[in-house]
Amino acid sequence: MTFSLPADPPRSRSLTGVVTQSIAALTGESEWFAPARSAIVLLVDGLGAHNLASRRGHARFLGTVGGRKDVARTVFPSTTAAALTSLLTGAEPGSHGIVGYRTRIPHTDVASNQLHGWETDGLDPLTWQRRTPHFAARAEAGLPSFVVSRPSYTGTGFTEATLRGAEFVSSDDLDERVDLAADLAARHPGSLTYLYAPELDTAGHRDGWESDRWTDALERVDAAARRLAETIDPRTGIVITADHGMVDVPAHKHVLLREGDPLLDGVALIGGEPRMLHLYTNEGRADAVAALWRETEAARAWVLTRDEAIAAGLFGAVDDEVRPRIGDVLVAARGRFAYYDDREADKRPQRMVGQHGSLTDEERTVPLLRLGAFA
Repeated sequence: MTFSLPADPPRSRSLTGVVTQSIAALTGESEWFAPARSAIVLLVDGLGAHNLASRRGHARFLGTVGGRKDVARTVFPSTTAAALTSLLTGAEPGSHGIVGYRTRIPHTDVASNQLHGWETDGLDPLTWQRRTPHFAARAEAGLPSFVVSRPSYTGTGFTEATLRGAEFVSSDDLDERVDLAADLAARHPGSLTYLYAPELDTAGHRDGWESDRWTDALERVDAAARRLAETIDPRTGIVITADHGMVDVPAHKHVLLREGDPLLDGVALIGGEPRMLHLYTNEGRADAVAALWRETEAARAWVLTRDEAIAAGLFGAVDDEVRPRIGDVLVAARGRFAYYDDREADKRPQRMVGQHGSLTDEERTVPLLRLGAFA
């Protein structure tokens, strides 16, 4: 099958390198950043470079920090679970094993939520996520690391899988988180602090990134970033980035998969998320399912078999243990479309406006902004 996929820009920097290079800057060995006494990585969940550029007037501080070239490419799928794991391990999804929002536990009929399903589905944070997190490696070496995030993320399976080894400091207030991160960096030379801001993503999912609520959240994030820049020790290096961007999908662009739909013929289980489905097929049906989806949905989605996606390098190098977690057929939405399994009783996901997960530039291009010693 011949198909054309969006190409990464030449020499584009990957989100997987952000924490790796921030750590290297602490010893003056980074290829991206200048040497720094301490480092802070501010992750603004859901802030795509295209989103930021379109609302630059509401982000007057961030808009002055970088230009069009100050961007990175997030991983595929462009979803939080996969992207944050790559950021925090330095590995691609095909290596660390978090290959989507919901992925099949091999040899079961369970498509487990990779953010929230650790406890309910029995996923072991020490083995399901297959690479050592940066913070765990630093802890083994006796180096100081901190996570500043919301209290609700304390001790979760995903936190253990990606952030173990760091000291967890929490606050529900974004400005307080900023102050905590600045203080930790100042008091602990050689430290790395991960500062997480999920507020923008929450607003985008609920009302869309083109909504007033999202714009208000962006203004708060912009003010927090300015506050961080003004309060840090100037020897501290700061990088501001994101896990993915967003597109708004109106309800009339939903593709609803209902009982009896021919597109479900041969499909045993649906994983992924609305803009990037993992279709797990009945034995021997993958090629037939892929062919029908291509015939029907080519104008609305890129459709690939697992082997085609791996050969195209979408997940990076894929370990043998990770391979069966990937859908037999992948459906990555083009344009402003999203796919829903309408047989599900819970219709709340269909109320989401802002979405992500696919291959478009809007979803995969994120800011890479430098402050302090990194500027």
